[in-house]
Amino acid sequence: MHYALSYQVVGGFAEKRTPYRGDHLARICEARDRGDLVMAGALVEPSDGALLIFRGHGPEVAEQFAKTDPYVTSGLVKSWQVRKWMTVVGDGAVMPALPPA
Repeated sequence: MHYALSYQVVGGFAEKRTPYRGDHLARICEARDRGDLVMAGALVEPSDGALLIFRGHGPEVAEQFAKTDPYVTSGLVKSWQVRKWMTVVGDGAVMPALPPA
């Protein structure tokens, strides 16, 4: 199953994140290397959030990531939420809608 972690960030986030970016990216890479994180990135135009896609049996991995992410603990993230994402197309889709190629 996939879980989408979405962030709503403070104004001026791109500038304010600099002191925390290295730590945040190290945690991103660790989650990816464990196989928990599928992909992640900032939303742009407007730059008001980010989206991180996790893989697992429940939302706990994504929730724990958010609770300990330097962007969240430093107050740069105004709010976050984790939602179950029913994937139907793409590598690793849970309920493939298309026959294999």
